[in-house]
Amino acid sequence: MATDKTFSVAGISKLNGSYKIRFANDIMRIKVLAKSGHEDIRLADLEGEFTKLQAAEMLLGLEDFADATAQATITEYMEDNAPKTVKATPKAAVKAVAPKAKTPAKAVKAVKAVENEDAPF
Repeated sequence: MATDKTFSVAGISKLNGSYKIRFANDIMRIKVLAKSGHEDIRLADLEGEFTKLQAAEMLLGLEDFADATAQATITEYMEDNAPKTVKATPKAAVKAVAPKAKTPAKAVKAVKAVENEDAPF
Protein backbone atom coordinates (compact mmCIF):
# COMPACT_ATOMS: atom_id res chain seq x y z
CA MET A 1 0.00 0.00 0.00
CA ALA A 2 2.52 2.53 -1.15
CA THR A 3 0.04 5.24 -2.07
CA ASP A 4 -0.84 8.64 -0.68
CA LYS A 5 -4.51 8.52 -1.72
CA THR A 6 -7.01 9.66 0.88
CA PHE A 7 -10.70 8.91 1.25
CA SER A 8 -13.57 10.64 3.02
CA VAL A 9 -16.05 7.71 2.86
CA ALA A 10 -15.48 4.13 3.97
CA GLY A 11 -17.56 1.10 4.83
CA ILE A 12 -18.36 -2.48 3.93
CA SER A 13 -20.55 -4.29 1.41
CA LYS A 14 -21.43 -7.86 0.51
CA LEU A 15 -20.90 -9.18 -3.02
CA ASN A 16 -21.39 -12.83 -3.97
CA GLY A 17 -21.62 -13.82 -0.30
CA SER A 18 -18.32 -12.18 0.64
CA TYR A 19 -17.89 -9.01 2.69
CA LYS A 20 -15.23 -6.48 1.73
CA ILE A 21 -14.23 -3.04 2.93
CA ARG A 22 -14.92 -0.19 0.49
CA PHE A 23 -13.40 3.28 0.15
CA ALA A 24 -14.70 6.32 -1.73
CA ASN A 25 -14.69 10.10 -1.76
CA ASP A 26 -18.45 10.54 -2.14
CA ILE A 27 -21.32 8.94 -0.22
CA MET A 28 -23.12 8.50 -3.56
CA ARG A 29 -20.86 5.49 -4.13
CA ILE A 30 -23.79 3.56 -2.61
CA LYS A 31 -25.67 3.86 -5.94
CA VAL A 32 -22.79 2.40 -7.94
CA LEU A 33 -22.35 -0.49 -5.49
CA ALA A 34 -26.09 -1.24 -5.55
CA LYS A 35 -26.16 -1.27 -9.37
CA SER A 36 -23.23 -3.69 -9.34
CA GLY A 37 -25.16 -6.18 -7.22
CA HIS A 38 -23.74 -5.42 -3.78
CA GLU A 39 -25.89 -6.12 -0.73
CA ASP A 40 -25.75 -4.92 2.90
CA ILE A 41 -24.01 -1.71 1.85
CA ARG A 42 -22.91 0.33 4.85
CA LEU A 43 -20.82 3.42 4.18
CA ALA A 44 -19.86 6.11 6.68
CA ASP A 45 -18.97 9.70 5.90
CA LEU A 46 -15.68 10.29 7.72
CA GLU A 47 -14.77 13.64 9.24
CA GLY A 48 -11.91 14.46 6.91
CA GLU A 49 -9.73 12.57 4.49
CA PHE A 50 -7.75 9.55 5.59
CA THR A 51 -5.61 6.79 4.12
CA LYS A 52 -7.22 3.37 3.75
CA LEU A 53 -5.62 2.03 6.93
CA GLN A 54 -6.61 5.10 8.96
CA ALA A 55 -10.17 4.93 7.63
CA ALA A 56 -10.39 1.24 8.55
CA GLU A 57 -9.23 2.05 12.09
CA MET A 58 -11.96 4.69 12.35
CA LEU A 59 -14.62 2.23 11.17
CA LEU A 60 -13.77 -0.16 14.00
CA GLY A 61 -14.97 2.40 16.52
CA LEU A 62 -18.23 3.36 14.81
CA GLU A 63 -21.55 2.03 16.14
CA ASP A 64 -22.81 1.04 12.65
CA PHE A 65 -19.91 -1.37 12.31
CA ALA A 66 -20.06 -2.92 15.79
CA ASP A 67 -21.49 -6.29 14.66
CA ALA A 68 -19.22 -9.34 14.37
CA THR A 69 -19.32 -9.48 10.56
CA ALA A 70 -18.21 -5.88 10.12
CA GLN A 71 -15.55 -6.14 12.83
CA ALA A 72 -14.11 -9.31 11.27
CA THR A 73 -14.09 -7.80 7.77
CA ILE A 74 -12.35 -4.62 8.90
CA THR A 75 -9.86 -6.44 11.15
CA GLU A 76 -8.96 -8.87 8.35
CA TYR A 77 -8.34 -5.94 5.99
CA MET A 78 -6.11 -4.21 8.54
CA GLU A 79 -4.08 -7.36 9.16
CA ASP A 80 -3.60 -8.00 5.46
CA ASN A 81 -2.63 -4.41 4.64
CA ALA A 82 -0.68 -3.32 7.69
CA PRO A 83 2.79 -2.03 6.87
CA LYS A 84 5.30 -4.83 6.97
CA THR A 85 8.15 -4.33 9.39
CA VAL A 86 11.49 -5.87 8.59
CA LYS A 87 12.84 -7.74 11.55
CA ALA A 88 16.58 -7.47 11.92
CA THR A 89 18.12 -10.87 12.35
CA PRO A 90 21.12 -10.90 14.62
CA LYS A 91 24.28 -11.47 12.64
CA ALA A 92 26.96 -13.81 13.88
CA ALA A 93 29.68 -12.05 15.80
CA VAL A 94 32.76 -11.59 13.68
CA LYS A 95 36.02 -12.01 15.54
CA ALA A 96 38.73 -9.56 14.68
CA VAL A 97 41.86 -11.52 13.86
CA ALA A 98 45.11 -9.75 13.14
CA PRO A 99 46.44 -10.82 9.77
CA LYS A 100 49.68 -12.80 9.87
CA ALA A 101 52.70 -11.05 8.52
CA LYS A 102 53.78 -12.64 5.29
CA THR A 103 57.41 -12.90 4.41
CA PRO A 104 58.16 -11.55 0.98
CA ALA A 105 58.78 -14.20 -1.68
CA LYS A 106 62.23 -12.79 -2.51
CA ALA A 107 63.41 -13.16 1.08
CA VAL A 108 62.37 -16.81 1.15
CA LYS A 109 64.28 -17.54 -2.06
CA ALA A 110 67.37 -15.84 -0.73
CA VAL A 111 67.32 -18.00 2.39
CA LYS A 112 67.01 -21.18 0.33
CA ALA A 113 69.93 -20.11 -1.84
CA VAL A 114 72.13 -19.64 1.22
CA GLU A 115 71.20 -23.06 2.60
CA ASN A 116 72.12 -24.69 -0.71
CA GLU A 117 75.60 -23.10 -0.74
CA ASP A 118 76.74 -25.08 2.30
CA ALA A 119 75.49 -28.38 0.98
CA PRO A 120 78.07 -30.79 -0.49
CA PHE A 121 77.95 -31.54 -4.19
